[in-house]
Amino acid sequence: MGDLHPVQLEIYRNLLRSIAEEMGTVLRRTAYSPNIKERRDYSCAVFDGQGLLLAMGDHMPVHLGSMPMSVRAAIGSCEPQAGDVVILNDPFTGGTHLPDITLVMPVFEGADQQPLAYLASRAHHSDVGGMSPGSMPLSREIFQEGVRIPPLRLYRAGDLNHDILKLFLVNVRTPVEREGDLAAQVGSLRAGERRMVELCQRRGRAELVRYMGALQDYAEKLMRGVLGKLPPGRYQAEDFLDDDGSPERSRPSVTLRVAIEVEKGELKIDFTGSSPQVAGCINAVEAITHSAVYYVLRCLAPPDAPSSAGLMRPVQILAPEGTVVHARYPAATAAGNVETSQRIVDVLLRALAEALPDEIPAASSGTMNNLSIGAVDPQTGEPITYYETIGGGMGGSPHGPGDSGIHTHMTNSLNSPIEAIERYFPFRVREYRLRFGSRGRGLNPGGEGVIRSLETLTDCQVTLLSERRKHAPWGLREGRDGKKGLNLLISKGKRKRLPGKFSIRMSRGEILVVETPGGGGWGSAQKSP
Repeated sequence: MGDLHPVQLEIYRNLLRSIAEEMGTVLRRTAYSPNIKERRDYSCAVFDGQGLLLAMGDHMPVHLGSMPMSVRAAIGSCEPQAGDVVILNDPFTGGTHLPDITLVMPVFEGADQQPLAYLASRAHHSDVGGMSPGSMPLSREIFQEGVRIPPLRLYRAGDLNHDILKLFLVNVRTPVEREGDLAAQVGSLRAGERRMVELCQRRGRAELVRYMGALQDYAEKLMRGVLGKLPPGRYQAEDFLDDDGSPERSRPSVTLRVAIEVEKGELKIDFTGSSPQVAGCINAVEAITHSAVYYVLRCLAPPDAPSSAGLMRPVQILAPEGTVVHARYPAATAAGNVETSQRIVDVLLRALAEALPDEIPAASSGTMNNLSIGAVDPQTGEPITYYETIGGGMGGSPHGPGDSGIHTHMTNSLNSPIEAIERYFPFRVREYRLRFGSRGRGLNPGGEGVIRSLETLTDCQVTLLSERRKHAPWGLREGRDGKKGLNLLISKGKRKRLPGKFSIRMSRGEILVVETPGGGGWGSAQKSP
């Protein structure tokens, strides 16, 4: 490493990571919406002066792995200058799905003409317009999902562009909340900017830039070391999404296929054979597929490896355009970010289980169970929108049983506390507990799913995007599958089974019950000591 000291390298790794963490803390503490301040549905990251990922907080994997494309789009479209903040959410120009709004800021120090770094803050906004409250609809094209924002300067040389902000706010159902959350994101960037400038002034620009590059190289070295231990060969797997969420009565399953070629410390990951993009909203854009691959690689890497772009250098990804893993405009993408990303992880892990049979866990619940509700607040007469994801069971692994009632893989959010739901929204939580008996049996069983029951205290529109209602989370090494999820509507004492993806009107006093899948088991239960 030449004149670079390993201790200093570790210090820089932690310094940069702490900046991303502090950005997240500022965002959470100043946000307006429960989705951000309670569920922590946000992510923050630090990039070098060329827009390459340097460090991230312990936030949302689906955000963080896809954020580099947003930063590249911001740099390429706007060439940000000092004081600029670029806003974007368009899945076809660097975004993922419309509710995830990303802000990107360049950091300049002193009289330098070139940016020292870039900072990014992404948050899931609980409404960005579109055909249904919560902006997670059963859509058939991107135009139905909300306001699309290409990379634009929200701030120019430190001055807010009021016209852009006004145009956005008049197209959403909850403008006050949206403006507050955007301001919180800007605040997180300002906090990160202060810390980056302080770090540069304290350590010197030359040294800081040198160690930024070293962190990239070190991450690549560690990743090549991990991949070099994999048995050379070609490993294949397939998995399925229940359906595409389209309104047709007969909804066929959607196939995801992957072939992973391992050779000399490098990977070639080929998704050829995956289903063509579909009419419904489960299409994933290229950034989501890259994000899922990055997440799996990060899981294989040592815990202290820098979470930088260097991890991806030994990897080639082939995601054919026009498929559900690389959808073309104007495909609907609302659930591609949240549901298809989970299945991409599942199929990658299933393929790697051939190469690492004593390392890879069984399938976790495999769905984020995205629940969106829109209503008019009976007390204020103002529109309200509610969004949450609901956890499930973690897959059992060679190292022990899976955890219960937890968000896994591409989501790293918390549950929505009962107190917060009943404080902010006209709902009553009737039941919230583990779904005992849903775990897959095995030497190391999977975790239990969750039962969440909500009673509506006013008429409302409810949309649920969920998976693993037809195809159960699979077990490994003779472990049993986890139990499939179940959605129910209770009205006037009668129980009606609902599909995995639906949008319905609910009347006051009706109850929605979401029973999430359990994790698959690992190893034969017969071999249990």
